Amino acid sequence: MLVLAGLLPDFRLQSPDGDSITRTAITAGWGAGAFGLLGALVWPVIVRALLLVPALVLGLLVFFLNGSLLLIALWLIPDGRGTANPETAVVVAAVMSAVASTTSTALAVRDDNAYRRRLSRLAHRRSRRRGEGSGRSRPPGTVFVQLDGVGHDVLLRAARSGVMPTVASWLSDTHRLTPWRTDWSSQTGASQLGILHGSNHDVPAFRWYEKDRRRIVVSNRPASAAELQRRAVERTADGGLLTVDGASRGNLFSGGADQLALVLSVAARRGRANRSRAGYFAYFSDPANAVRTAVSFVAEVAREIGESTRARLRGDEPRVGRGGLYPFIRAFATVVERDVVVAAVMGDMLVGRTAVYADLVGYDEVAHHSGPHSRDAYAVLERLDRSLALIAKVAEHAPRSYRVVLLSDHGQSPGSTFEDAYGLTLRDLVRAGCGLPVRRRAERSKSGAEARDAARNALRTALHRDVDEEGELEQAATGSDPVVLASGNLALISFPDVPHRVSREEIQRRHPALLPTLADHPGIGFLLVRSERHGSVVLAAGGVAVPLADLTEGDAGPLAAFGPGAVDAVRRTDGFPHVADIMVNSMFDPGTGVVHAFEEQIGSHGGLGGEQSKAFLLSPLELSPPVPPGRELVGAEQVHRVLRRWLRECEGPQVPIGTRAARPQGVPDFSRRDHHPEEEIPVVEGSVSDEKM
Repeated sequence: MLVLAGLLPDFRLQSPDGDSITRTAITAGWGAGAFGLLGALVWPVIVRALLLVPALVLGLLVFFLNGSLLLIALWLIPDGRGTANPETAVVVAAVMSAVASTTSTALAVRDDNAYRRRLSRLAHRRSRRRGEGSGRSRPPGTVFVQLDGVGHDVLLRAARSGVMPTVASWLSDTHRLTPWRTDWSSQTGASQLGILHGSNHDVPAFRWYEKDRRRIVVSNRPASAAELQRRAVERTADGGLLTVDGASRGNLFSGGADQLALVLSVAARRGRANRSRAGYFAYFSDPANAVRTAVSFVAEVAREIGESTRARLRGDEPRVGRGGLYPFIRAFATVVERDVVVAAVMGDMLVGRTAVYADLVGYDEVAHHSGPHSRDAYAVLERLDRSLALIAKVAEHAPRSYRVVLLSDHGQSPGSTFEDAYGLTLRDLVRAGCGLPVRRRAERSKSGAEARDAARNALRTALHRDVDEEGELEQAATGSDPVVLASGNLALISFPDVPHRVSREEIQRRHPALLPTLADHPGIGFLLVRSERHGSVVLAAGGVAVPLADLTEGDAGPLAAFGPGAVDAVRRTDGFPHVADIMVNSMFDPGTGVVHAFEEQIGSHGGLGGEQSKAFLLSPLELSPPVPPGRELVGAEQVHRVLRRWLRECEGPQVPIGTRAARPQGVPDFSRRDHHPEEEIPVVEGSVSDEKM
């Protein structure tokens, strides 16, 4: 405060006639003490109110509200010696919070013994609150960290090139790397549902149309996520991977955990018991955390604007639009969500929870718009690696030992969009094939990036509004026009006026040019339709029509270019009740790895073709191998069985069937009035943002 008072003309700590050095120092002490006290007592109340505003506005409000606290603190100084203009107060408060955070963190971290004592005290206090011992003799816990969208090959390249030194050290010493192959629907909704709940049956894509309900289901909408989780629990008859002493952080689904933060499947719930917001409160209740993350948020927005401008000036191709709200959405995914989720995970470890599953979505969001192998995307991986190093550091001081498992839900495949490559959207191509009017100006498909709707859903959650009330719930399709829905390089075409799955013969009678138009288009790899005579049929260019039942891994026909497992993946999806009338997969070039997304993405996933289908599982060597030598790990459901086996190796059986009969469909009990989730997520000060890494 003394330094700032000397530098800033509108910030004064003396009377107009001047004061002695001692008197000025006393005034500064009053001001600093009042500011610190207000930050400790008033700031948590302010943060609760901040949960009523959109998350993207939080960064700006942090500065102004922190400045308001400083003005109040100056007003409390006796004799009116402390004064500042409002705009100066904002600057002074931000600098004070940043300096205090930097100083306290440096003093603790650079002295390893002090850091150890600090973490140990916090762990002991939290464990005592839970009524547990603080010794490390307890069975080890497990932390699952999902790097959303990071493919197997991308992880290897990042580790070998020095972008991810923490991962590189694990690969060379303590962990084993196992690739796993996704289902046809290579996206977070299907993969994470299968990983956390053991079943992704009847999830044909990221978004699809259900004729029986006359609704479009979108995996990253709260109401849809809640319904998908309910169906999975009903099918498997247990709550999920995290039912026993688990925590779910930043995920689409709860996994049966009682401790939730930023979990989409509960985000549409009303009332105080909605624990999805608890992570925000726990993290931002510390004003230093709030200021630090807000500064990082603004820096990330500036970084994205600079990077997109340079990409345009260089004429980079392929390229998609990165204006509008996208810089703020990117900053939310790469800064705010990362900081909150990582802090919650570290808090879970200090409490000693048995199992934690967290999703970090930053790479996936950036790779969609900058490309999976771009410098922008690898810069995000570098910062995520620092977060992993923090988690590993906290594990050394937790009340129990922890095994950190790193995994991904899918990869990403590069390539220009379908529209950029061919001058029209798939929807326009379908309408042309049906003889329907086509817009002169093609309308860009909405992006399906997980983080894009995360910001929007955070706003809905913060406002305590049900998605139905907002009118945002997936609306029923009407009329006879085909419904065309894109999920990366996979698209689903449905005819809403026909209650059953329309056959190839019916389509040919209604729209004789549609199937040939699609199958012969150079941007489309294959179609899947049902035939009345031959069962399901795979169609491709040149009039190729092969019954799915005749295809094998040794003779995959038009699916051969899409790699091992393509036939089984397509056959499995073909058996889903809500498979579309026409399933469309884009072309794939095995030589370049290129696909064409039906959305505005130059890094995409959702279908078959290239790196998007090859995820990874990085596990400690003390855990049993995921699969026997020579075997492949295939499908999210098999990954779930592997993770569950590892939990049994650490702690014993996790979720006996039927143990939660009193809690329908495995949904956590939100009726406890005495539960205050924000008090159960300890936060390590000064540990998450880039400035401290």
